[in-house]
Order: sequence, then structure tokens, then C-alpha cells
Amino acid sequence: MIDTNAIRQDFPIFSGQQLVYLDNAATTQKPASVIRAVHDFYTAKNATVRRSVYPLAASATQAYEQVRTEVQHFIGAVSPREIIFTSGVTEGINLVAQSFLAPRLKPGDEVLVSMMEHHANLIPWQQLCRQCGAHLRVIPINEQGELRMDLLPELLNARTRMLAIAQVSNSLGTINPIAAIVQLARRYKVPVLVDAAQSVAHYPLDVQALDCDFLVFSGHKMFAPSGVGILYGKAAHLAQMPPWQTGGEMIQSVTLETARFAEPPARFEAGTPNVEGAIGLGAAINYLNALDRKAVAAHLEALRLHATERLLAIAGIRIIGTAAQKTAIVSFTMAGIHPHDAATFLGEAGIALRAGHHCTQPLMDFFQIPGTLRASFTIYNTIEEIDYLIETIGAARRFFS
Repeated sequence: MIDTNAIRQDFPIFSGQQLVYLDNAATTQKPASVIRAVHDFYTAKNATVRRSVYPLAASATQAYEQVRTEVQHFIGAVSPREIIFTSGVTEGINLVAQSFLAPRLKPGDEVLVSMMEHHANLIPWQQLCRQCGAHLRVIPINEQGELRMDLLPELLNARTRMLAIAQVSNSLGTINPIAAIVQLARRYKVPVLVDAAQSVAHYPLDVQALDCDFLVFSGHKMFAPSGVGILYGKAAHLAQMPPWQTGGEMIQSVTLETARFAEPPARFEAGTPNVEGAIGLGAAINYLNALDRKAVAAHLEALRLHATERLLAIAGIRIIGTAAQKTAIVSFTMAGIHPHDAATFLGEAGIALRAGHHCTQPLMDFFQIPGTLRASFTIYNTIEEIDYLIETIGAARRFFS
């Protein structure tokens, strides 16, 4: 098992206040090594990248591109040229929608998503289908919050132009069988985009083993700074995609009449990048790589099982999402208490957890609820924190009764 006490000492936010932080599916706290990497960049290495030849700029460019290589190895990509820096998952998905799919999508074509998708992996496809006269189709789920995999072969067909799917549901914690989904999609030569926002900090990723065409994740959910993320794309796809945004640093040459665009990945990184964010992302990758990932997975599973057992022992608690394969996310409702009221009460007791629809309104509609309380765990959470959550939930029930 991992040494939680030692890990908590790596995160400065826990040294200055009494905080039970259970909103890790929204964003994670940052270890000192990440904070220090960003601080060191600003205090000793700050310069624009890819544009100047003086030593400071050359050093900044080298550090920035080194992170691209570290991301390549972190997710098992073939080449660093398959790694595009973005502002996060939302930008990555919109980039693929507008650059890869929009030129290919025709009236009557179909895009396939699931009922459990975050709005970031729903609305871009929804709007693109509307613009192009295509149809958005949805993989249903069952009452446990699992994909109806039995229906997937019927939903895939010769008109399907994209399948976009979360590896882990941010609202339910359900772990989707991505390898099996990709294998089915291959029968119809359907490209697959994987939203790995909720899995990147929990499990090792291997894009070659998954054989996905695109994969996206955000740094802030894996102990890195906000405003930086990654789009992985197979090199053959990226080579054929036009730029989504245009401007500086994504061109080969420009005249007043025409422009020739750079090769990937620069083609998709217009403007001055979030260099300090990338540096922080590299530090977060190093932090994760230093951990025993199997021990991390075991710790998270122990937290999930303990939270589930303790919550189910409370009258009036309903857990939303009971899939057989789940990660460390437990969403629940409290009979007679609105999730926002409960979250406010818990917050006053120093417990931070999310309440609402979690950017998955269609999913909440499926379960016929306005929202849930969501406790999401990571490496610095403890069994004792869960017990304190349960104790405070009891106090909330007494207060609102």
C-alpha cells in the first residue's frame, strides 16, 4: 500500500489548513514539485519558445519540447509528433471535431457518444451534427450505470463517422471497456476518441494497446496546473487535418495572399503556448511515474469500497452508479436533502465535495434526479477522511430533519 502520510506531505495545501478534499474528479491539488517547477521556470527560465535563438529562449524551448517527449512515453505514443499541447480536454475535443471530423461529415452521417458523457464530450459533437445535418446517436446505459455493450454492434454502421467515449465516467466512476469498444469500431473503420480525463491520474495509459485514434486529458486532474492538456492523435490523422486555429507559430511561410502551414504538432498550436503549464505537466508526470501505480490502484479501490459500505449503511442514501467496474468516485443522494444544501453543510465542516449535475445533465435525467453529491478520491485521501465524511453526513441528516 502507499504511504498516505508521506504523500500528503508532498502537497502544501494540507499543511496550512484542516481540509478533507474529496473533489478530485473536478481538479486535484498540486504537489510541491509541480509548484516548484512552475516557480523555477518563472524565476530563472522564462522566455518565449520556438521563436528566438538567444540562450534563455533556446533553453525554454528545449524544456517545453522535452515535456512533449515525456508525455509521449507516459501514454505510449509512437512519436512526440503525435502529442499536441492544448488548454485541456475541452479544446482537444473541439479541435478533433472541427479539424478532423467536420470536413468529413455529411448529411445523414452519424456520430456516436454514450449517455454518460461529460458535456465537453457531448456538445461539440451535438453542435457539429447540427451544422452538418448529421445525426448524433447515443449508447444507452443500464440502471447500474454501465454501457449497454450488447447494443453497440447495432449502433455502429457504415454511416458512423466517429465514436467518442469516456474511459471513466466523471459522474458515476464507471470504467468503460475501451479496448473492446475500439475493436468493435474497427469492423466499420470508425475512428475512436477517448476522453481520459478521469483515468489519467489513476491508471497507466497505453494508446497503442488501446489502438484509439485520439485521446485527450487535462493536466489539472493529474496534479498539474490548470490550462494545459494533451491531445494525442495518430500521425496519419494529424497529417491530413487542417489547422483549427490560425496565427503565429503554426506556419511555414506567409504572404499577404497565402499561408503554408507547419507540420504537426506545430500546426495545431497557434499562438504563444502555456509554457509554464507544460513545465508543470512534466513535473506531474515525473511525480506519478515515481509512484507504484499498482499500489495507487489498490489504495483507490480500498477507499471506494470503504466509502460505499459506510454510505449504504445510512438510511436514505442512494448510490448512483453501481457498475461492476468502477474507479474511486462515489455519487449519492440523501433523501429529503437537496445536494447543494448537503454540500454547503459539509463544506462548513471542512469537507470539499461536489454537488450538482457534474456537467452530465442527460445522465441525471436518465436517473430522474436533479444531481448528486460526489465524493472522488485520489492518492492523498484516507480511510479516516471517509469516516469523518460519514460522521458529518449523520450530522447533516439531523440538522435537516
